[in-house]
Amino acid sequence: MLPYEIMIGLRYTRAGRAARSQRRSSGGVVGLRRNRFISFISGLATAGIALGVAALIVVLSVMNGFQKEVRDRMLSVLSHAEVIIPGGALSMVGAVQARVGQHDAVQASAPFVMAQSMISRDGQMRGILVRGIDPRQEPLVSGGVARLLSGKLETLAPTTFQIVLGRDLASQLGASIGDQVVLIAADGVVGPAGVTPRLRQFTVGGIFASGHHEYDSNLALIHAADATVFFRDQATVGVRLRLDDMERAPVVARELATVLSSEPGLRHVIVRDWSYENRNWFAAVQVEKRMMFIILTLIIAVAAFNLVSMLVMTVTDKRGDIAILRTLGAQRGSIMAIFVVQGAWLGLLGVGFGVVAGVLIASNIDLVMAWIEMLFGFQVLPKGIYFIDRLPSDLRASDVTQIGLMAIVLSFLATLYPSWRASRLEPAEALRYE
Repeated sequence: MLPYEIMIGLRYTRAGRAARSQRRSSGGVVGLRRNRFISFISGLATAGIALGVAALIVVLSVMNGFQKEVRDRMLSVLSHAEVIIPGGALSMVGAVQARVGQHDAVQASAPFVMAQSMISRDGQMRGILVRGIDPRQEPLVSGGVARLLSGKLETLAPTTFQIVLGRDLASQLGASIGDQVVLIAADGVVGPAGVTPRLRQFTVGGIFASGHHEYDSNLALIHAADATVFFRDQATVGVRLRLDDMERAPVVARELATVLSSEPGLRHVIVRDWSYENRNWFAAVQVEKRMMFIILTLIIAVAAFNLVSMLVMTVTDKRGDIAILRTLGAQRGSIMAIFVVQGAWLGLLGVGFGVVAGVLIASNIDLVMAWIEMLFGFQVLPKGIYFIDRLPSDLRASDVTQIGLMAIVLSFLATLYPSWRASRLEPAEALRYE
């Protein structure tokens, strides 16, 4: 017991079947060809919407996957949040750890001493970031550093001047376990011959790999006590934190800043989170996602224009039907509703098929990429170029919902003008040449 507008609108979506029935009953051929062409345009519009929706879901899922993969690799070296102690007072680290440990969101903490330095071996020299750590506490806040490719983190002991290098940094220097490298401090020593740089020889005790090129090629780890002795007042001292939820890091950082600023000896500490340290990269990723969303939305918009063309041809083909309905008492709004139902139903079909296809592809992206690589004989992500050998995907319900609603709205808007034109058709004019 549906309203007749919905029944007629749904019947018009089966134009090909109706045309075949008409041919069997009357032997008409011209009408059949015309309706077949309308059916072809309808199918093309539905397929275009489905293709656009599926492509948008897959692309956004892959971009989310890349963002998550890079973020996780960053956080294997970085901490969720860190507290910087101005003046390099290593003696204040214990007080900071005790105070931040009272926060419910803080699960672990570890001290660090950080400074810029030069590293040299066999005539090669590079600028690097040196981080002094406590090898017993560091694995609590940095999982990637604890898993060394070779060597042991426990080799970092006070006064032993051992060093752990990133994989790419060790490769560039040609260094391996047991080799000697030289660190050069930024400040020099004033002597009779002028200012000479301060040098210290370190022994390579381990090599780590975080999977992130920036850190694997520019980061070296030594013991915090050795870093304090070597860098003196040139180093930055602080505490690294691991939180129960890294997504809440900005909020927790602000709360900790408020708490620490109320302590007499900790008023000038600086609290920052992982998103602040990498805000430029994450901002660039968000811009890319927005641009990809806009670009791929144009595919759905083109398919919506196909809906407009299909409805215009349908209105032209159904002029006689419209005139008969008007003479039987159908209002203009009812005529408009018939063609809105027809276009909206085709749009819903396209969105439904597109969502199903997009979710299936995004959920099985590894199998799809393996099939494409086998079919075309090339590797999408060569191991020698990229640090990941698979295409990551992070399917999010919010993205699927947003894409589906946007496609439905575009499909509905595409039906308005042809439907309005159909409702303005006068019966006498439509029946003049019937």
